Amino acid sequence: MNLLIKGGRIIDPFSEQDTICDIRIKNDKIVETGPGLARKSSEKLVDAGGMIVCPGLIDMHVHLREPGYEGKETIATGTRAAAKGGFTGVGAMPNTLPVADNPAVIEYVRKITREEGMCRVYPFGSITRDSRGENLAEIGELANAGAVAISDDGNPVESAEILRRALEYARAFNLPLVDHCEDRALSGEGVMHEGYVSTILGLKGISAASEEVVVARDIILAEMTGAHLHIAHVSTAHSVKMIREAKARGVPVTAEATPHHFTLTHEAVKSYDTATKVNPPLRTHEDVEAVIEGLADGTIDIIVSDHAPHSYEDKTVEYDAAPFGISGLETVVPLVVDRLILTGKISWARAVAALTSEPARIFGLPCKGIQEGSTADLTIIDPGLKITVEKDSFISLGKNTPFEGMRLQGWPCATIVGGNLVMFERKAELEPALS
Repeated sequence: MNLLIKGGRIIDPFSEQDTICDIRIKNDKIVETGPGLARKSSEKLVDAGGMIVCPGLIDMHVHLREPGYEGKETIATGTRAAAKGGFTGVGAMPNTLPVADNPAVIEYVRKITREEGMCRVYPFGSITRDSRGENLAEIGELANAGAVAISDDGNPVESAEILRRALEYARAFNLPLVDHCEDRALSGEGVMHEGYVSTILGLKGISAASEEVVVARDIILAEMTGAHLHIAHVSTAHSVKMIREAKARGVPVTAEATPHHFTLTHEAVKSYDTATKVNPPLRTHEDVEAVIEGLADGTIDIIVSDHAPHSYEDKTVEYDAAPFGISGLETVVPLVVDRLILTGKISWARAVAALTSEPARIFGLPCKGIQEGSTADLTIIDPGLKITVEKDSFISLGKNTPFEGMRLQGWPCATIVGGNLVMFERKAELEPALS
C-alpha cells in the first residue's frame, strides 16, 4: 500500500524529533519525510492534521492465550485487538498450553502470526520447564528459535538459586529475564491489596511486601550476575524506590507499569466487580502516585497492558473464585493520554518513548523510528477524540475491563503495520497484515 500522511505532529523518540511534517510510505517502507509533500495519484491520503503521529506502539506484556486457551483469546483476535488499540507489535507471554518452554511452541506462535496476525508478535520463552520453577528450560534453544526474553509470567521463580542460574544463562544469550515478583507464602490465598479496604470487604489480602521482598531479591541477584533483569507490572511505592536506587548504582534493571496500576486503587474493588481482580492487585493512592512518578522520571521504563483476557463464564463468579486479569489492549492509549498526559503528569515525548523506543531498546527489537528507509510501522492518535469505553465493542474475546462506562479522551485512530493500514478511523481490518 502507498500512503501519504499529511500534517501530523511527528513525535519520534528514536530521533528525538517533535515537528509537523508529512510522511510518504511505499509498500512497507517510509521513503520520504518533510513538509509540503505532494500527493501522488497512487497514494491513499491520510489527513493527520491536529493528530500525533509516532512510531508504532509496542506492548511487551500480552497474553494471546494460543496455543491451548483459544476460548479466551487467539493470535488472530489478540493481534486485531492490538491493532485497534494502536499497537504494531506485542510481546506474547509464554503461559500457553503447552508452555513455551521449547522451540516448537515459539515456532508455532511465529507461524500462526505470519498466517493470521494483524501486528508483529515477539514471543517470550519460559524460564523453567512448564514454568514450574524447578528445572531450567533450554534457554539457548529458545533464543535461537526467536524468543526475545524469558519469563515464567505469573509463576514467580521461588528458588533464588534457580533464578541466579537463569540470569546467568540469560546474560550469555543476551536476553532480558522478566520476573513476576511475588512471594506466594506472603500472598497466600489473597485476592486484593491487604489493607483497610480488604478488611471492610471481608476479602483476603495480598500485602505490598509480597511483591517487595522479591523485587529486593531479584535486584541483588541482577547486581551479582550482571544480567538484565526486567521487573513486570510494578505496583508499590517501595518497589519503585528500590528500582530507582538500583539504577543509580548501575544495576542492569528495567521495569514496567500498567494503566490499571496508575489509574485505579483498591477502592475500585468495593464494587466486587471481578474485572478489578488483578495480580499484583490494585494498590493504594500513595502507590499509584509513586508509579506515576516512576514513569515520569524514567525509573519505570515502559508501559504495558498485561492484557489478560478471560471468558465471560470465568469472570462471572464470586470474587474469590475469579481468575486474575484485565483485558487491556484496547484501552491503554486513552488511559495514558487522559490520565497522564492531559493532566500534566508526563509529557507526550515521555509517554511515546515508554510505548515505542524504550520497549525496543529493552527487548532488542528491530525498530528504527520515523526515518527514510525504515519499516513503516506507525500509530496515529487523535488527542481530542472522546469515547466511552464499551466492552461489547472490544475485538478481544475478553471483555473483562474495569473501565466500562468511563469517557476517555485521546484514542488511536490509525495503525500502520509494514505499510498496511490495519486500523483506520477506529475500524480494524479483517485481512492479516503479515502474510
